[in-house]
Amino acid sequence: MPPIPPPTAEGYTTSTAIPLYWCRYDAPAAKGRLVLLHGGPGAHHDYLLPQMLELARQRDVLLYDQRGGGKSKTDDRTPITWQTQVEDLAAVLGELHEGPLTLVGYSWGAMLAMLYALAAATGRVSPRPERLVLISPAPINRVWRAEFDAEFTRRQTGEAVAAMRAELQSSGLRERDPDAFKQRSFELSVAGYFADPSRVHDLTPFRVTGRVQQSVWESLGEFDLQEGLRQLQVPALVVHGRQDPIPLASAQACAAALGAEGVWLDDCGHVPYVEQPAQLFAAVEDFLARTAS
Repeated sequence: MPPIPPPTAEGYTTSTAIPLYWCRYDAPAAKGRLVLLHGGPGAHHDYLLPQMLELARQRDVLLYDQRGGGKSKTDDRTPITWQTQVEDLAAVLGELHEGPLTLVGYSWGAMLAMLYALAAATGRVSPRPERLVLISPAPINRVWRAEFDAEFTRRQTGEAVAAMRAELQSSGLRERDPDAFKQRSFELSVAGYFADPSRVHDLTPFRVTGRVQQSVWESLGEFDLQEGLRQLQVPALVVHGRQDPIPLASAQACAAALGAEGVWLDDCGHVPYVEQPAQLFAAVEDFLARTAS
């Protein structure tokens, strides 16, 4: 996997309750700007890289570490909620973004994009997004969230992953090469997200701050976004792998509620930018080109 290149610019926000790390990758002859939202919640932006920088070939791309994760960690134990994340996103946009707003969200980041769009539609935050690109969106209701949890647990406790764990433990790698052992341990911890677990070595390692992940999901309660999404009038694209542990039915319902285009990728789990990058980026570029202002 190629190294992650340095950003064009980076820094910390001054308009948020705690400083949030941000970075920007500029295209040589930019056709516009994108705001790319990472998953989690409680993770950080760099596990989307370097693959997602394909988006920066023709457009400037702004990323930031959401509150509680990565370089935006905080010692403040006040629970971080979905409302916190929406308000932070609004502040980041007000400080760092200009022009028409296109939100590109991955996993939880896609959920955050939808929650932000719903808040913007009622005037609680601004600006309103003009386009949404939702990649492997998190489950849009609690039922599908429970189905995802069960399926991911089934995969992680299945024979294939168990055999790989046993092989690692008996390999002696921990003593021979601790860094390689740590890398392989990470790979096995996320193997269930992939249609083919052998592709996991192409994913940049990341960590999730557990208390942030828990507090955000708990703040959503018995959520179901479908009715709210039906009220939005925004061009949208939904891309989802058919072998994603997040139910395909959730992504299809998301697309139906939004009146969005749906692209369903074969031989692809939760990480299309690693598993099926050519199909993913072709679909995204086609959508962005056709819906340009």
